[in-house]
Amino acid sequence: MSDMRKLTHLNEQGEAHMVDVGGKSITTREATAEAIVRMQPETLELIQSGGHKKGDVLAVARIAGIQAAKKCSDLIPLCHPLMLTKVSVEFEMQPDINSIRIFATCGLDGKTGVEMEALTAASVAALTIYDMCKAVDKGMVIEQTRLLEKAGGKSGHWVAEG
Repeated sequence: MSDMRKLTHLNEQGEAHMVDVGGKSITTREATAEAIVRMQPETLELIQSGGHKKGDVLAVARIAGIQAAKKCSDLIPLCHPLMLTKVSVEFEMQPDINSIRIFATCGLDGKTGVEMEALTAASVAALTIYDMCKAVDKGMVIEQTRLLEKAGGKSGHWVAEG
């Protein structure tokens, strides 16, 4: 197996371990992830109008996503604790397909990437939308959680296809 295809979180014996980033250079790194929450048209309208009895759904989801990025190493066992310099969570209403598209971007100057932090932020923001709206729409679907782009580090710039 080539180095490119080797799983970095497994040692030669196949045991899980945290990757040693001690010898890596500090570089500016950034990653953006997305998640989509599909829902009933009435649920989307309720969120957009601000008429939800629990309050501003997107404001709460934004804070939850930011907090999740900061807690990523507590949630994903082999992630390094990072000193994030940027976390943003933004929403795009998609009324034509009754969805909210979530974009989470994380950044830092460090020795390891922030892909997991961005993915965690997008995921938790989506889960928070579900939690706040489940009383009116239990059939919501969280889908297409994926990395959109990453920059920095040895592997350089990467952008998802499509």
